[in-house]
Amino acid sequence: MKIGIIGYPQTGKKTIFRLLTGADVQNMDAEKLKAPLNGIVTVKDPRFDVVVSKYSPKKKTLAQIEVVLIPKVDKEYIESGDLFEHLGDADAICHIARAFTDDAVYHIEGSVNAERDVNSANAELILTDLMFIEKRLEKLDRDLKKKGGNEREKEKPLLLRFKGQLEKELPLRLLALTDEEKKMISGYSFLTIKPLLIVLNVGEDDIKKEMLSQSVMEKGRLHDIRFIQVSAKIEDELARLDSAKDREAFLKELGIEEPAIDRLTRALCEALGLISFFTAANNEVRAWTIRKGSTAPQAAGTIHSDMERGFIRAEVVKYEDLISLGNEGKVKEAGKLMIKGKDYVVCDGDILNVRFNV
Repeated sequence: MKIGIIGYPQTGKKTIFRLLTGADVQNMDAEKLKAPLNGIVTVKDPRFDVVVSKYSPKKKTLAQIEVVLIPKVDKEYIESGDLFEHLGDADAICHIARAFTDDAVYHIEGSVNAERDVNSANAELILTDLMFIEKRLEKLDRDLKKKGGNEREKEKPLLLRFKGQLEKELPLRLLALTDEEKKMISGYSFLTIKPLLIVLNVGEDDIKKEMLSQSVMEKGRLHDIRFIQVSAKIEDELARLDSAKDREAFLKELGIEEPAIDRLTRALCEALGLISFFTAANNEVRAWTIRKGSTAPQAAGTIHSDMERGFIRAEVVKYEDLISLGNEGKVKEAGKLMIKGKDYVVCDGDILNVRFNV
């Protein structure tokens, strides 16, 4: 699954993309930076290290997700259709908004106002969907006149419903859709139907302040938008420290428990509707991501398609039981190791041992 990262110029989006993926964007050719950049994010889950400590494996592997950095968001880019195309295969959108002040870094609007930029970007996503719908409705009308009634007749009232929603400045993700309606639009990549995460890039002195008003936050919640604050400058300084001891001291000085960039990796997962589960043995502990609500066979299929095809059962250790009891052996002794079948819905943090036969 993939999340698309957008933001206006000088918001720190390339810095945050670099911190998330390790990509050397600072030394990339300028022409390359004009196109979307793909990268891989390692999901930092503090539970993973705890599980590793209980099994002492030879190998440990964290979960990963894919991200794409969109080069710019402006009127020309939207009208060209490039934004719609480049975010088309993204499963969620991450908008990085500037909330830091720095006289040495210009702002395209002449002043720093995170609320204005958040509202403006949301409006542009709505505009992009509206433009697509209007073009699609025009094509549908032409086709229906030429060919008469066909299956696509059902599409028109749905698109008109979408149009009405967007004209009220509301995202499509708030609409309840039937399975048939979802299938009808499966070939279209509406932007406002995708989950949205707002990342506020704040200044060094503002990491513990709420940088958006309560009214904006409440509106965001009503529009099913998630928020997280990150100081790219602090995170960049932290990443440049050589030793874990120095990083720990730096965090302690700031009164922070963990790097915000680590929390951001998990926020990206949540925006994608993903949860994590673990597989653990003496040879490897590994974290995996699956859609929330996935069954045990579907989780097994994430590991290997044969495991889903030949699924028999899953032995499940709850993370909380592993921590409270000390190790898997004691979980078994306490009778808390669970045997689950095909209907079991995997929970965030579950440790699975899949039994299968093909």
